[in-house]
Amino acid sequence: MFEKLFDLSAHQTTVKTEIIAGITTFMTMAYILAVNPSILSSTGMDKHALFTATALSTIVATVTMAFLANLPIAAAPGMGLNAFFAFTVVQIMGYHWQMAITAVFIEGLIFLVLTFFNVRELIINSIPKTLKDAIPVGIGLFITFIGLHNMGLVKGNTETLVALGDMHNRNVWVGLIGLLLTGVLVALNIKSAILIGIVTAAIIGIPLGITNLPHGNWVSLPPSLSPIFAKFVWKDLFTTDMLVVVLTFLFVNLFDTVGTLLGVAAKAGLIDANGNFPKVKQALFADAFGTTVGAVLGTSTVTAYVESASGVAAGGRTGLTALSTSGMFVIALFFAPVFLMVPSSATAPALIIVGLFMVSSITSISFSDFTEAIPAFMTMVMMPFTYSIAEGIVFGMLSFVFIKLFTGKASQISITVCIIAILFLLKLFL
Repeated sequence: MFEKLFDLSAHQTTVKTEIIAGITTFMTMAYILAVNPSILSSTGMDKHALFTATALSTIVATVTMAFLANLPIAAAPGMGLNAFFAFTVVQIMGYHWQMAITAVFIEGLIFLVLTFFNVRELIINSIPKTLKDAIPVGIGLFITFIGLHNMGLVKGNTETLVALGDMHNRNVWVGLIGLLLTGVLVALNIKSAILIGIVTAAIIGIPLGITNLPHGNWVSLPPSLSPIFAKFVWKDLFTTDMLVVVLTFLFVNLFDTVGTLLGVAAKAGLIDANGNFPKVKQALFADAFGTTVGAVLGTSTVTAYVESASGVAAGGRTGLTALSTSGMFVIALFFAPVFLMVPSSATAPALIIVGLFMVSSITSISFSDFTEAIPAFMTMVMMPFTYSIAEGIVFGMLSFVFIKLFTGKASQISITVCIIAILFLLKLFL
């Protein structure tokens, strides 16, 4: 059955490999079940209902990705977008969370229309090849930085911006042990290396007080969605503020999704010889559908997750990986205390190792041609330094246009890229 649904043999994979990959992806992104409710509940939304909405929206979007696009990519409420939702739209702009949810719903509908008319696909296919090669590298550096921070090995510093973390912190040592173990297993070509590393690090964290075992019931029914389900308001629909909020959600979600899809697909070998992504329309539709359904359920914008790269690194190549990930989220609905006990320091090594895998794409970039190398470099470094995949694409694209334009190579700039660059400039200055 799985062979017919996902064409496993053509992708040189097996059911066992795909399931392990799906579980690995889940383990590296399960934090969203705790983090998303925590962020959005600051707006006055019910935290328990948000847990259910987060899990269900992830399940819907990821199952859609599995069957419609047959890709090993999971989607869930996006980090950064949920912060914009809570801290900017609600706390700074002063709107109720119902207005923000309405804006997310409108954004989802617009994305469905743009996807249907191939606008989003046109944008992705028009991205220069040098930037497509650079995006996986930038994402690799980005998620490596996240992993180093999550385990406490790198911390913020007011004088030097970043610095070495506290080496007396037990989280650091849990992460380092997990990283060493995962690295050894990867070197030995053990396909479940990343998952084994996560589980082992979590177990080591129990006696150290890092992994906290659940108290009370380990199994329970999911909390009710009723406090946040379909709580739309339409009185602000035609205001300037609503337009700004919707456009911001659109912009960040579009290019976060573009970067993630291209980066993960490249590592899974799903990009063709011309640098194009044949299944991009189906993937984008799954993303847009997830956002629309997620808004109805009561959560912020749903987007493809860069942590999917951990499942790809574990051997995932088809939608069965995504289906396995969604299955884990179904289980998590009833075993929330068990899955939420895995600390971020235990999943950090997975992000670091995956970062290594993705950085290897740098060998495809032509560094002898500075009109190609500089835009690629800007893409790579701006992702981790601005903590945003979207901003990396913005600066990479703008540098590509200006350098090509002023070095007599304007013919290499497509009309679509010019339009995108103009929109990026408007975004930066307005």
